[in-house]
Amino acid sequence: MGVRGLTRPEAASIIVTPARGHGKLRDSRDACRTVCAADKGRPMDFAIAPDQQAILDGIDSFARRHLAPAEVRRRDRDRVPPYDLLPALAELGVLGLAAPVEHGGLGLGWTTLALVQERLAGHAYFAASICNRVVAFGLMTILKNGTTAQRADLAPRLIAGRCLIALALSEPEAGTDAGAIRTRAERVTEGWRITGRKTWISDAGGADYLLTPCRTAPGSMGTSGISLLLVPRVSTGIAMTELAKIGNNCMPSWDIGYDGVIVAADALIGRENEGFKALMSTLHYARASMAASVTGAAQAAVDIALAHVKERRQFGQPIGSFQAVRHMLADMQTRVDQSRLMAWRLAWLIETGRSCRREAAQAKLVATETLQFVTDRGMQLLASAGYAADSDMQRLWRDGRLYSFGEGTNEIQRDLIARELGL
Repeated sequence: MGVRGLTRPEAASIIVTPARGHGKLRDSRDACRTVCAADKGRPMDFAIAPDQQAILDGIDSFARRHLAPAEVRRRDRDRVPPYDLLPALAELGVLGLAAPVEHGGLGLGWTTLALVQERLAGHAYFAASICNRVVAFGLMTILKNGTTAQRADLAPRLIAGRCLIALALSEPEAGTDAGAIRTRAERVTEGWRITGRKTWISDAGGADYLLTPCRTAPGSMGTSGISLLLVPRVSTGIAMTELAKIGNNCMPSWDIGYDGVIVAADALIGRENEGFKALMSTLHYARASMAASVTGAAQAAVDIALAHVKERRQFGQPIGSFQAVRHMLADMQTRVDQSRLMAWRLAWLIETGRSCRREAAQAKLVATETLQFVTDRGMQLLASAGYAADSDMQRLWRDGRLYSFGEGTNEIQRDLIARELGL
């Protein structure tokens, strides 16, 4: 998908071939398949190209080694974060898949990345989530807004799986209303001094850096006067407390206090007092990552439900033979296919350089509500089998409840869509 019909064969290209047992991807200009950088004239193509299928086969091989169903259940039960998977994901080529070649990436584009994110999340959402955190919140933020020195330092480490950046945005009084940020940073001789509190920050405990939006213009209000500071997690003055929650056990959330934390002057990402613009410049990457990944989780839920209704027998026949059940599965798969198409369209818009503010909100909205829809019905179809503590369906059901308000509530997505329509 998304690599056929190219109109600029002279564009920079990367050759990717599977290597080793688990499908590692490597840069090889002697390989037979060339994937060119796309331009705005390329039509959307729904066919999955052979090189993309090879990448997906590599993901499946990786999952068999690292994310077998029993292992996913163990990690969820024992609340084991996926940070140990980052080197293997990097070796597979996933973390640098869409990054430009000049920064050490493979340059394959967002349509291929969307396929990978969906497939990876179908095996284990937490694996796709940690990949998305590296790519959307870390790599793309640095590539779009960092200095030359910051890009040279951080991009290779992120792509190699040797660095993780957590976005420390939410505060007790600043969730969807990001303009209500109170954490402040003031210039001092050593650089910046940060005071404040962040909460519900995903994966902060395993991060090397906390990308921390702070109010740097005294007296400023709303989204103006905010700057982004890259704060080493291990810094004097930082206190962290893990928060208890009902789902996403492999993605710990943290409350973080900043008590006079000092960072160097070059910790500033982007322009001073324009941090909110920097965040908005990469928001569509996060939306695309979430939409594709959540679609993968939703497809996994449908597959579980479908297998169950084919095997479970009542009244002398498989329950899948009853019209009510058949129609339920038809609705579930239709919703997932709708979500997939919107995720693919968003990835294509990003890859071809088109505006996608409305489409990003739509893709996030549809994907997250689709996951809630299919897991709710999946729980009904599986009944007691789904309610069991070791059921994969109940894990997807619990985890999915977060995504309709995490990373921007669906209510704010609808409001954004309406504004884009001129309302």
